[in-house]
Amino acid sequence: MRLGVLTLLVFLACASLSAQSNLSTVSGTVEDEQGGPVTAATLSLKSTATGESRSTTVNAAGFFEIAGLKPGEYQLEVRASGFATVQRTIQLEVGQQMRLDLTLSVGERRETVDIVERAEVLKTSDASLGEVVETKSVEELPLNGRMLLDLALTVPGAHHSHGAQAGDMNPLYWRPGQASAISISGSRPNANYFLVDGVTNTDPTFNTQNISLSPDMVQEFKVQTGSYAAELGGAGCGQINIVTRTGTSQFHGTMYEFLRNNVMDARTFNEMSGDNRLQRNNYGASLGGPLVGKKTFFFANFEGLRLIQSMTMTDTVPSMEEAGGDFTASGTTVYDPASAHPNPNFDPSKPAGPKNPQILRDPFQTTSFRRRA
Repeated sequence: MRLGVLTLLVFLACASLSAQSNLSTVSGTVEDEQGGPVTAATLSLKSTATGESRSTTVNAAGFFEIAGLKPGEYQLEVRASGFATVQRTIQLEVGQQMRLDLTLSVGERRETVDIVERAEVLKTSDASLGEVVETKSVEELPLNGRMLLDLALTVPGAHHSHGAQAGDMNPLYWRPGQASAISISGSRPNANYFLVDGVTNTDPTFNTQNISLSPDMVQEFKVQTGSYAAELGGAGCGQINIVTRTGTSQFHGTMYEFLRNNVMDARTFNEMSGDNRLQRNNYGASLGGPLVGKKTFFFANFEGLRLIQSMTMTDTVPSMEEAGGDFTASGTTVYDPASAHPNPNFDPSKPAGPKNPQILRDPFQTTSFRRRA
C-alpha cells in the first residue's frame, strides 16, 4: 500500500514538472531612480484574453517572480506607496523566461506604456537556442495539406529530411498524416522530441509525433535547437513544444473547407480520359469562448479529410512469347525449379553465397519450353 502511494506521488510530481515546459515565467527587480529596491511594490498580471489575474510582492532585495503563466498577452501593473504607478503590456511566448527590471519614479503620477510593436526581449535567464512560430504565422502562412510541422521548417537550421519519420517507406513504418522527418541542426530526424501543452506527444518507437494537430487548434509552438533547459531533453536534438488554443472571454470560431480537384489538371502521356480523377476536401470548424460566469473557458476543433484519387502506374508484363513459355528473347538464363540439388563443391567453412552456393539448379536445355500442366 505504501509503495503504491509512493509511486503515485512520484508520478504526479513528474507530471507536474513536465507540464511546466510550455508555461512562461516573468521575473526581475523593482528599483527606484537611485537603484535601491522598492520593497513595498506589488505587481499584478492580468490576461487580456481571459481576464485571469496573478499578483505578487517583491522581496527584501526588490526581486519578484511570477511563474506558471500561459502564453499570451498580459497587462502588467506595478504599484508602490509614494511612487507612480507603472503599466505595461507584455507578450509571453511558449516556455519563455522573461526578465523585466523596472524603475519607479517618485510621485503619484500615473505612467502608461502602450507597446504597439513588441520589442525583442533579451534572454538572460537561460541559454536555450530556438525560435517561436507565433500565432500570426500559424494563422496566415499557407500550408500545403495543412501539416503544422511544415512551419517548423521556417526556423533557421531546420530542413526536411528522410527515413521512417517521412511516412513513405515500408508499410510497417508508415503513419499516414504523421510525417515528422525534420532534421534540426544537421541531426537525424529520429532525434527530435514533441510536446503538446507540456505533455509528451512522441511515439516511443520511431520518435514521430503521435497526433498531428490542426493549425486552427494551435496557438503557437517553439522549436528549440540547442542548450535547452532541464525540463526538456526527451531526445538529443530538436524540442518541438506546441501550445493549443484556449477559449477567451469572447466567443470566436472558424469554419473552412479547402478544395483541390483535377478540373484544370493536364493528363500525363500514359493517362486516358477519366483516369486522372482527384477530389480532395479538407474541411473543419472550431469554436471557443467562456462558460457561465466567465471563470471557465472552452475550445473545440474538428478537422476532416476526404480524398478520392486515381493513380496510373507502369508495370512490366510478360510478352506473348514469354507467356507461352518461349524465353529466347528474354536475355537471361531460365532455370528448371524442379532440378534443385546440393552443390558437391560447397565449402561449409565459408559463407554461402553466389560464389559458394549450397544449392544448384540446372538450366533448361533450351530457352524454349512449355510450362508443365
